[in-house]
Amino acid sequence: MTRTAPLAATPSQVISPASPSQRTLLFSLSLAMLLPALGTSIANVALPTLAEAFAASFQAVQWVVLAYLLTITVVIVSVGRLGDLLGRRRVMLMGLAVFTLASFACGAAATLWQLVAGRVVQGVGAAVMMAIALALVGERVPKNQVGGAMGLLGTVSAVGTALGPTLGGLLIGMGGWEAVFWINVPIGLVALVMVSRSLPPDSQPTTAKAVRFDVVGTVLLALSLAAYSLAMTWGRGQFGVLNGALLLVGLAGMAAFVWAESRVAAPLVRLEMFRHRAISTGFASSALVTTVVMATMVAGPFYLAGALGLESTRLGLVMSVGPAVAALFGAPVGRLVDRTGHSRVTVAGLAIMFLGTVGLPFAAIAWGVAGYATALGFITAGYATFQAANNTAVMGCAAPDQRGLVGGLLNLSRNLGLITGASVMGAVFNHGASAAPGAASLQPDFAAGLQLTFMVAAALVAMAMALALWSAAAGRRVSV
Repeated sequence: MTRTAPLAATPSQVISPASPSQRTLLFSLSLAMLLPALGTSIANVALPTLAEAFAASFQAVQWVVLAYLLTITVVIVSVGRLGDLLGRRRVMLMGLAVFTLASFACGAAATLWQLVAGRVVQGVGAAVMMAIALALVGERVPKNQVGGAMGLLGTVSAVGTALGPTLGGLLIGMGGWEAVFWINVPIGLVALVMVSRSLPPDSQPTTAKAVRFDVVGTVLLALSLAAYSLAMTWGRGQFGVLNGALLLVGLAGMAAFVWAESRVAAPLVRLEMFRHRAISTGFASSALVTTVVMATMVAGPFYLAGALGLESTRLGLVMSVGPAVAALFGAPVGRLVDRTGHSRVTVAGLAIMFLGTVGLPFAAIAWGVAGYATALGFITAGYATFQAANNTAVMGCAAPDQRGLVGGLLNLSRNLGLITGASVMGAVFNHGASAAPGAASLQPDFAAGLQLTFMVAAALVAMAMALALWSAAAGRRVSV
C-alpha cells in the first residue's frame, strides 16, 4: 500500500534552540495556552455564586460555561485558517486582545445575559490562542524539539485546568465573582506584550490571501458544529426530539460543507489533507481518547459521591489527580517524543490509557478511593503521553501555509470528543446504573454504571490504538 507524501514540503523558519528568544516565545505561548484552560475551569466553580448574584436557575447560569465552550468549538477551525492567511503573529495578538477585553467585560456585566455574551466573545479569543499556539510551535521551534514544546503546552493547559477551581474559590472569597474574570486581564496583558516582543512581524504579504477566505465553507462548518454541539448538550443528557433534529441539521450541514469544499477554488479545509494517514488517524484518535477523558469527569463524581459517599471537598481532591498527573507528564513525555519518535510514544500512551480504563472499575470497587485515584492517574498519564506524541505527529505533517488550520482541526477533534463524551458517556453511566439487575428505581447501582461506562471507554481506547498501529505500520512499510 502506498502512502501519501507529507504535506509539509518546505522547512520552517525556526529560532535557535539555545537562544533566549525561543525561551521567551515558549513562555509567551504557554501563557496563551494557560488562559483558555483557566477560562473554562475557573468559571465552573463560580456557577453557584452566579446563580445567587443574578437570581437565576442553575440551568441558566450553565450557559456561562456552555457559551464559552460552544464558541470555541464553532470558530476554532476558521480562526486557525485566518492565521494562515492574515499572519499568525497578527491573529494571535488580536486573539489575546479580544480575550483580555472580553474578560474585563465579563467582570463588568450587569446581567446574566451580558455575561454570557461576554463569554461568547471570550471564546473567540480563546479559540485563536489554542489554534495559533500549536501552529507557532510548528513554525518557530526546531524540528527536533517540537515534541518537548508540545508537551510543555499540554502541561500548562493541564495546570490551568487543575488550578482553576482552587484559584476561583480564593478569588470569589476575596473579590466576588467578578474577580474570576478580571484575573485574566493582567495575565492577558503580559502575554500580549511578550508575544509582540518574541515574534518578529509576519514576513509574507497577506493582502492577496485575505480575499480568498472561504466564507461559504466557514458558515456551513460553523452552523454544522453549532447544531451538533447543541444536540449533545441540550437537555443535560436527556436526548429528545429537539436533540435529534439538531443532530440531523448538523449532519446535513456537514454533508453540505464537504460538497462545497470539493468545488471551491480556495477551500477552508483541503479535503485531500485527510488522505494523509497520520493526520486523519491523529484527528480520529484525539476525538476517541478525549471522549474517554470526559467519561472520568461525568461518571467519576457520581460514583465517588453516590457509592463512596465523598463530600464535595474530598471529591474535588480526588478529581484533581487527573490534571495533576497530566501536568507532571506533559513536558518529560514531549522530550521523549523528540528522542524516540512519535509512533512508539503514541502507542505506549494508549496502552497505559487502556490499562487504566480496564482497571478503574475493578480498582474502585475493590480499594475505594485509592483504587479509583490510582486508575485515574494511569488514564491521565496515558492521555498526556498520547497528546504530546499525537500533536507532534499531526503538526509535523502540516504544510507551512496550513499550520493554523491543522492546529484548529486538532483542537476541534479534542473539543468534539469532550462534548460527545459529556453526553454519550453520561447516558451510558445512567443506563448501566439504572438497568442493572436488582437496581431499584430510586437507588441506582453506581458500580454497574461505572463498569459499563469504562467497558465502553476501553473499547474506544482500543479503537484509537488500532488506528495508531495502522498508521505506524504504514510508515514502517514506506521506510523499508
